[in-house]
Parts: sequence; structure tokens; C-alpha cells
Amino acid sequence: MDTLRTLAALLLALGTASAASLGVVQTEGGSVQGQNIPVGLFRSVEVFKGIPFAAKPGLFQKPQPHPGWSGILKATKFASRCLQMSALQTNTFGSEDCLYLNIWVPHGSTVSSDLPVMIWLYGGGFLVGGSMGPNFLNNYLYSGQELADRGNVIIVSVAYRVGVLGFLSAGDSSLPGNYGMWDQQAAIAWVHRNIRSFGGDPNNITLFGESAGGASVNYQILTPHNKGLIRRAISQSGVSLCPWAFKNNMNPRDVAVQKVGCPTDHTMADCLKAIDAETLTMAAPRVKQGSPDHPGVMNLLLTPVVDGDFLPDHPSKLFHNAAEVDYLLGVNNMDGHIFTSQDIPSLGHKDEDTPVEDLRRLLRAYTKEEGPVALDMTFAEYTSAWGPSPSQETIKKTAVDIGTDYLFLVPIETAVYLHATTATSGRTFSYLLSEPSMLAGPGKPYDDWVGSDHMDDLQFVFGKPFVTPKAYADKHRALSSYMMAYWTNFARTGDPNEGHSSVPATWPLLDMSTQQYLNITSDMNNDSISEKMRLPFVKLWTQDIQSLQ
Repeated sequence: MDTLRTLAALLLALGTASAASLGVVQTEGGSVQGQNIPVGLFRSVEVFKGIPFAAKPGLFQKPQPHPGWSGILKATKFASRCLQMSALQTNTFGSEDCLYLNIWVPHGSTVSSDLPVMIWLYGGGFLVGGSMGPNFLNNYLYSGQELADRGNVIIVSVAYRVGVLGFLSAGDSSLPGNYGMWDQQAAIAWVHRNIRSFGGDPNNITLFGESAGGASVNYQILTPHNKGLIRRAISQSGVSLCPWAFKNNMNPRDVAVQKVGCPTDHTMADCLKAIDAETLTMAAPRVKQGSPDHPGVMNLLLTPVVDGDFLPDHPSKLFHNAAEVDYLLGVNNMDGHIFTSQDIPSLGHKDEDTPVEDLRRLLRAYTKEEGPVALDMTFAEYTSAWGPSPSQETIKKTAVDIGTDYLFLVPIETAVYLHATTATSGRTFSYLLSEPSMLAGPGKPYDDWVGSDHMDDLQFVFGKPFVTPKAYADKHRALSSYMMAYWTNFARTGDPNEGHSSVPATWPLLDMSTQQYLNITSDMNNDSISEKMRLPFVKLWTQDIQSLQ
């Protein structure tokens, strides 16, 4: 055993000594130096933390170029999150000076060059979030190290303003909104201009993100301001068409009048700009406990808006701007579980029955603009296969299906169709993640029928089963390796099947005749291909209900 340990230590030392390094890198703002982390024999990942891509942003202003720095910036510490409310919504944390990014560059025995680049956009409902995600014992959820090393790609995570500072809009030129979107766009442009110095290919940039980050990815390929900057895109559990990701009529007066005492006339914007950032941040509409009659996700009122600039029209009318972008997007099969369980608390309790009337109340809230006929139509469709005496499992799963369809699956499938039908050279790939929840089963909080909940995909995309192996089973490492392979192959070639990594099943290109998609689980083979994802319910929400108006 001692001999093996000595040999392992020697091999690691040899790898460390021989590991390639970029050393001091020249960027447009000045020189930066990161940290080289050995990950195996003659393999390392060079990490650059906290590089500014823009200056400290002014209140309700677009980001501006960073003035630069003298000397060498030691990029070894993550920057603060953008100013936001705490989880309990009782105070703020973070900084106004927050427009920084982080870069992971994998090396072998020689310094890397011309690597594909993947830019991560975090979720958080446009209200909270940070470029590194949750942190436990210095293990950050969004660390790009594992993905960079295994996929041989450069990973970049970027920050953007959230909440009032990122998304408050008056609907006119005095306070147009979309400041967080402009932050993301500034980061994308910075990466395009500077990533070659880090060994990246500026002509092969892939955006990827989850939830509000997935919606952000969608927005960034739809805006005309990114023409030529983005080659590919991956949206996980979120697109601009989700009902929580876009607001036609945002009312800034709730913030201006009720919270900070500004008038609602032509002086409102100037008044708001004179208030300190912490007070404005705390003025965001609170996310409240939901109910079947008032779903909690509807409290997310600060979102991107049509401003005539970043977003010149409704997102559904801008897919032509993504015609040359390869697009991979999909949904978790129970993405709505965590949200619907907040609205109908009995869903989350194994020993508590869920009344059928709660499902009807939830559908009434989702269809209130279309009226009673829409309610009857949707309720009949969702209960059509129940039979005379549905079990509690059937009722609860149907409730989760309703939430998943309305909040995630149907709008994401709509985006799949819109991209596939407007694309020229851009390819479309669709997926459904169906791995059972790790929180489901005997002795665990969830019923054993619960599938992939919202955010369940994150741990697998970022390789956590390999970073913290004792917390996962072999099947989870298999699933993680599959997702990292598909994602990084796609970033490299535009085809998730071809690239640096082998995959367990051939993922078909989507065409509108078959509408094929990949069903992602820990046990995959060429039978993992399905067609027409929940098509009756997609038609229900996008055609049947709309025809009533």
C-alpha cells in the first residue's frame, strides 16, 4: 500500500511539474494571472477568478467598458454576487460592483489553443443568483473544473444584475429595463474579444444556462445585438416564452410608489435613480407562498421586456435571429414539482391526500385570461385517463404534470418548434431528463414516483457525482458522464454525438415530421429515443385554448 501511495504521489508530482500553463495572460483591460490546478497525469485546469468584463454599473444604466488596471491582476478570488435580496427577503447582500467573470482552461502536456468555449448563465428567477451558485465547504455548484477537464472545453461563468437593479422597467426611454440582459451581452462580447488569449476559439462560443439562465440564453440568441457572436446555445428548463420569464406589461409604479415613495409622473425615473441601491433592491415585489388560486411563480414580476432595443419585439417573433445558431434545449420531466408543491402543499407530504378540487383551482389560475371554457377543457384533458376512482398517486402526478407543462414543457417545446421551423443552418436538438429524483423513495422526503425536479440537472452537468463521489451512486456518475459528453460534444461540433467524448445513444436531429427527442436517464441505449413530447398537451395549451380567444 505504501509503495502504491508513493508511486501515486510521484506521478502527481510529475504531472504537476509538467503541467502546461498560460502564465500571465494579456486582456484588453490589462494582465491577469490565474491558478493552475493539477487534475491528473500531465493534465491541469487553469482557473481565472474575478476578471472584470465591465466597469461598476451605474443605476439603471447599460454596462460600460472597464477602465483597465496596471500591473498583474491576480485572478484567484471569486467576486461578490450582484446586489440582491437574501433568501428570507429580509436584507440584501452582494455588491453593485459585480460585473466579473471566471474562466476554466484545461491543459494537457502542452498549452491549449482553439478550444470550444462555453459561457454559463445562472438561474434564479431574474431575482437572485450568482456566477458560482450555491457553495458548500468551498464546493461551488457552478465550478467549471470538471466539465472543462472531461470535455476539453473552456468554461466561462459570468455575473449579471438581478432584481430591481437588473430588470425594473418603466416601459419607455426614461427607464427601459433589461439591464441584466445588457450585462450578459457585454460579457459575451468580452469573451469574443479576449478568449483567444486564454486558448479559446472566439468563433466557437456556446451559451448554456438553466431556468432563468436557460431563458437568458434564449433571449441572447434572439436579440439582434449578438449577431455573429454565438455559434451554439443550450437552454435547460427555461426559455423566453415561459410565463415567468417575460412580462408584457411590467408596472414599475408598485416599486416606485409603494416601496420608495417616488411619484408616478414624468419625474419617476429621476427619482428612482436618486435612491440608494440597497433600498431599491429591497423594493422588489416579494415572492410569496403560493396557493392553487395564486401560484407562487406568478410573483416573479421583474423580467426582460420588449424595449425596442435589446428586444425589439415579442420573443416569439425573433427566432429568425437564431436561424444560424445550433440549439439544444429541453426540460426535466417533473420540472414543476417544486413549484406546484408550494402551491398545493399536500403534494409534498406522503401521508396527505391532495383534493381533486386543488387541481381545478390551479388550472383556473393558469387559464383565467381565457375563461371558464378553457378551464373545463384543460381539466377534462388532464383527467381523461383517470377512470372512476383515481389513486392519490395518479392525482398528485397529474398536478405535477399540470405545473410542469404550463411553466416549462409547453413553452420549451414551442421554442423547439419555432427554432426548427425558422432555422437555416442552425440545428435543433430536444431532450427530456427523466432520472428519478435522489430525494424520492423510502425514508426520503419525496414519494417514490417523483422524477427529475427543477434544478436536478445542474449537479450532473457540472460533474458533482465525480467531485463528491460518496454522495452519489455509480448510476449517477454514469448519468453525469453522459450529460457532460453530450453538452461538450455539442459545443465542439454542433452535434451532441460527435466530438471529444463517447455517448451511450445517438441523439437524433429534430425535424418537424417525427419530432424526435432524447430521453436522458442513467440507463441509456438506442431505445432512449422518443417522439412528439406530450403532444396532446402541447396542442391543448398552444392551439386549443388559444382558439377560444
